[in-house]
Amino acid sequence: MTTLEPRTVHISIDELASSVGQELAVSRWVLVDQDRIDRFADATGDNQWIHTDPDRASGSPFKGTVAHGLLTLSIVAALRTESIQLTDAAMSINYGLGKVRFPNPVRVNESVRARFLLREVKMISPGVLQVHWDATAERMSDRMVVCFAQPISRLTRSDPSHGATRSL
Repeated sequence: MTTLEPRTVHISIDELASSVGQELAVSRWVLVDQDRIDRFADATGDNQWIHTDPDRASGSPFKGTVAHGLLTLSIVAALRTESIQLTDAAMSINYGLGKVRFPNPVRVNESVRARFLLREVKMISPGVLQVHWDATAERMSDRMVVCFAQPISRLTRSDPSHGATRSL
């Protein structure tokens, strides 16, 4: 699918199973500026010059600073939560990742967005589902892929009959 506009989906857990193989959402664009990169570097302790020293990075092949790959991945995770609204989930947690790749850099002051394809849904216990996604982030300037990831989430279904939720 080649949707150019952001598309947020509101979907129930029951509807997920019939959506396997479909691109469900396209996020909004997010600017990755130097302040965001610096704050990520401070939070993680990853202050490598290619991320945090604009003067030195101007002489690199990238001609400026670039975002950390893990910052890009973190943005993708936030965009998934924002773009896919589960209408009857009591809780959704990040369970892990399959394949993760960063084929192209995110240069400072570049905007990125992500697309989310639902790859697999499986019941792992009553009221708890494991959901596998394919997430592809692209940069605005040339639509090149900057991150491909296979996030895995666990969803807990709301129990409307008892007003309670099943814990993981």
